[in-house]
Amino acid sequence: MAGYDKLRKMIQSALKQSAEESSMLLNQELTVNDTEVLEFDKQAYLADLEDSAFVVPVDSREDYPGRIHLVFSLRDAILMSGILLGIPSGRISEKRKLLILEADDIDAFSEIANQIIGTFNSVFQPLLPDKFHLKQLPPVKFVPQVDEVTDDVPVPDEEYLVYKAQIKLGGDDLNRFDILVPLTLAACIDPQEAIPEATYEEPAIHDQAESLRRLFPADLAGETSSKPTRGVAGGGYVLVLEDDHDAGEEVKGFLLASGFMVIVSHLGADIKDFFAEEEIHAVVLGVKKADEWELSLCSKIKEMSGNPQLPIIVCASQWTRTGVFKALKNGAKDIIMKPYEQSELLGKLGKFHAAA
Repeated sequence: MAGYDKLRKMIQSALKQSAEESSMLLNQELTVNDTEVLEFDKQAYLADLEDSAFVVPVDSREDYPGRIHLVFSLRDAILMSGILLGIPSGRISEKRKLLILEADDIDAFSEIANQIIGTFNSVFQPLLPDKFHLKQLPPVKFVPQVDEVTDDVPVPDEEYLVYKAQIKLGGDDLNRFDILVPLTLAACIDPQEAIPEATYEEPAIHDQAESLRRLFPADLAGETSSKPTRGVAGGGYVLVLEDDHDAGEEVKGFLLASGFMVIVSHLGADIKDFFAEEEIHAVVLGVKKADEWELSLCSKIKEMSGNPQLPIIVCASQWTRTGVFKALKNGAKDIIMKPYEQSELLGKLGKFHAAA
């Protein structure tokens, strides 16, 4: 995740200091090894939240308004509160197994969370030019697939920078400690420079896609192989998957005119047959919303093709940072904006050909 380097360093410093103070509070060594930074909207974050959680909302006040959320594994919260309360280890294990969270546990863990928040205040306040203050709000338990999801529970419907801290307590890895910072608050704490416009000629409608694509280098797609991508030359086909019939025919027309062989189909088709009958060398995937289901098609297409290096270009009328991240994580090689711009799509297909 590019950007917000100042905020990341501040959080890392606060986590290191709070780990030292929590170690004294719990009388066990607690360490922070690293912090991974990702970007999620609420829906994507909840999809990543597989286990029961204990969520601590934190109001950010004064000149930096917003709401941060500390998200712990519920089992970790029960463990740490039990240690602080001096509960026998056997009883703690039983409570963790059965997810028993009592009033005393909530009070004890709130004390731990409040210590962490106090550390964040002490680290952040001297480093920011304006007034900054965090205040803990009542925590909530959240069990995925059981508890109701509302506009504000377990977190508000926003886009977040998610700092995933790797924590050890007494030498054992804890399951989860995430810090969710709304992008609006992150930009207030650590303003980012505007992304420069592209220097080459390209229609303005496509600037958003190009700018977002540059924020996510190709290695985020998880492609570690050094094997070059196959091109579209030598009799290969381009498979165009597009639910908009007119758009699909438009793409087919200018690809054929440029010397490509083209297969056009809709997103719901059984595309496995296309890979069995022809050697597909590139896929153009036209989607409507760039949502979770549509972007997951990238990984399914690669699986059905049997070619993990298959170039897939995803096209949508609007992109967000989260959408770009999901597309690349699912195996897309590049993104463009709709409506299709002929020179742009041909240029990207040509890039893959040149790399072959």
